[in-house]
Amino acid sequence: MKTTYIKQELPGLYVHVPFCREKCPYCDFYSTPALSLVEAWLESLRKEALLYTDSFPAFDSLYFGGGTPTILSDGAFRKLMDFVREHFTFAADTEITVEANPEDATSEKLTALRACGVNRLSIGVQSFNGEELATLKRRHSARDAEKALEVAHSAGFEDIGIDLICLVPGQTEKSWMNSLERALSLEPAHLSCYQMTFSEGTPFGRMKAEGRIAVTDEETERDFFLLTSRFLQERGFIHYEVSNFARGEASCSRHNGKYWRHVPYLGLGPAAHSFDGARRWWNLRSVKQYCRAIEGGSRPIEGSEILTDEQLRLERLCLGMRTRDGISFADVCTVSRAQDVLSPLEQSGFIRLENGRILPTLEGFLVADRLPLMFPDP
Repeated sequence: MKTTYIKQELPGLYVHVPFCREKCPYCDFYSTPALSLVEAWLESLRKEALLYTDSFPAFDSLYFGGGTPTILSDGAFRKLMDFVREHFTFAADTEITVEANPEDATSEKLTALRACGVNRLSIGVQSFNGEELATLKRRHSARDAEKALEVAHSAGFEDIGIDLICLVPGQTEKSWMNSLERALSLEPAHLSCYQMTFSEGTPFGRMKAEGRIAVTDEETERDFFLLTSRFLQERGFIHYEVSNFARGEASCSRHNGKYWRHVPYLGLGPAAHSFDGARRWWNLRSVKQYCRAIEGGSRPIEGSEILTDEQLRLERLCLGMRTRDGISFADVCTVSRAQDVLSPLEQSGFIRLENGRILPTLEGFLVADRLPLMFPDP
């Protein structure tokens, strides 16, 4: 299969590491505790990479997500990096990110990652409150999380991100602000502050459906969101996407930015998604099925779709309105009609118009998922 890659800024490469010691009750990403499958997965991943060596010219971001990438042995990760570099071309300044759990962030592990060329860490702390960590069934303590950041700095990492979850059942504004304060004291370059989700099929999703878990109302969600944004912006962070904050322009996630800007990306591994600018496809959501397909000479693709121009436009609206960069007038209406069409939204405080673009305000971020539906057809 030859992709129809559309030339623009360089695409990103995502590698899904589908292994976890234990599944968190809120997580709907694909993972398995079957570490006995690591070797088979690695070999299948190498063969999948071979299928795309001529499909994308080069990459300038490489992201290892999961699952738990840091669950891999140092030898397995080196092998993974070696064949990825062997089969693909990367820009000299490629951003190479690894998601890490605090309990895995030993000096030896992080030093090994640095030796492999990793230059960015995304550490899944989620909370610095012991009770909240227990609710989330995380394996680390608040002190473990602090130590992980200290070790990361000592290992030479400068681009370090912390993932936090707000609106955890039982969480108060005070405990949330304490987590933010403790996070900032560790000098991260990036913060992702995700709202608690209750996805269907997860333990938390089932508990919500059965009325066994407290869910916050919209007014509380609004209060937490505004409090978080103002607190971090007052301390010098850029609120550049609904859930993401960076200490400076250079600390914004280059890889995730490709998703929001509709830049092509290739995903390798079980459940990974890919996009070439016009077509999207996704892999089988099972390590065994993924390996079986590749060993049998088939592509491990579960499904695909070719997007129409209108679907692409709607996706640009939905993704763009989640970021401070917004969208262009051309995706909504002609410049001559822009003021008439968009004035009500501007007057309501959801957007502002600047240099031919429609930019969401903080109030706009609050309704980012609904805002595109308010725009008329161009």
